[in-house]
Amino acid sequence: MIRSDIIRGHLDSIILRLVDEQDRYGYEISKEISIRTNDRFQIKEATLYAVFQRLVKKDLIESYYGDFSQGGKRKYYRITSLGRAYLKELVSEWKETKEIVDLFMEG
Repeated sequence: MIRSDIIRGHLDSIILRLVDEQDRYGYEISKEISIRTNDRFQIKEATLYAVFQRLVKKDLIESYYGDFSQGGKRKYYRITSLGRAYLKELVSEWKETKEIVDLFMEG
């Protein structure tokens, strides 16, 4: 299991990327993170919703309610155009950061 503090600084990017691929609801996002990381990283529900709140407040994502399913309406999140532009910046920043860290860690 990876140390969660290392990933914590990248949660906004990870969530933005996932909702950029398609509109998603909370449980779906946490499940997708577990699947893609082979259970090496799991996001706690409270953490996930704190990220949602932060991203909504910054107008990077927005929420809407889907159709009724399993007894209730699911709250979905979708990326905004501002969110898409911000994600592009984050990706390029990440590539540069990764390059620099790799210089020292892969030696």
